[in-house]
Amino acid sequence: MDYKLEVLVIPVGDVDRAKDFYKGLSWREDADFATGEEFRVVQMTPPGSPAAVIFGKGITSAAPGSAQGMMLVVDDIEAARADLAGRGVPVSAVFHDAGGIFHHAGTEARVDGPAPDRQTYGSFLSFDDPDGNGWFVQEVTTRLPGR
Repeated sequence: MDYKLEVLVIPVGDVDRAKDFYKGLSWREDADFATGEEFRVVQMTPPGSPAAVIFGKGITSAAPGSAQGMMLVVDDIEAARADLAGRGVPVSAVFHDAGGIFHHAGTEARVDGPAPDRQTYGSFLSFDDPDGNGWFVQEVTTRLPGR
């Protein structure tokens, strides 16, 4: 049985502001449906991704900005940083973790610059959406076996 990740729900305070932000990242708008003043669903998909995010009104009780640690994957972390910065997104510098395995929560143990030898899975950057939902971008150039 395959279980494929299809959608993540992210909590936002202002649906139109969030929609404008993600459209500004060139994410595709898949849907924007409302069934009244208290229920609206917006679905957006990052370029090249099979999975999407949903946000809106009346779809989650989570506090706006409380989604943290969501991960996007790219094959060139420096190009991704330049793209995001060029779109006006406040984005961190490229970093790798002092432990060399995966980044710590928050900004603890961040080392400036990409991973030594640009080791796949080792370089990151981070940014937040307007509500404070936290995203990481990870550079993956060669996938682990079985992926």
